[in-house]
Amino acid sequence: MLEKAIELKLVKEVGKNKGLCLKLVCAGFFGMPDRMVLLPKGKLGFVEVKAPGKKPRAMQRVRHKQLRALGFKVYVLDGEEQIERIIDEIRGA
Repeated sequence: MLEKAIELKLVKEVGKNKGLCLKLVCAGFFGMPDRMVLLPKGKLGFVEVKAPGKKPRAMQRVRHKQLRALGFKVYVLDGEEQIERIIDEIRGA
């Protein structure tokens, strides 16, 4: 499955859960995750979408570490079978 197809499935599933799955574009601040997932009751997580088997680049790993140090949930998604678990974890279920 292509990265774009996985990303579209994530957006669709977050919407089904009454949330927003926003594309992140941070000009001049490289390595941020692809998507910010906002769920009801103030739940927030960041998702880096990759093609199956692909890993984050070095700068992405740095940003993920920074976000986690601030207390945010950060996920690397490389298969649609992971989407439900990620949404559940962000929701706190």
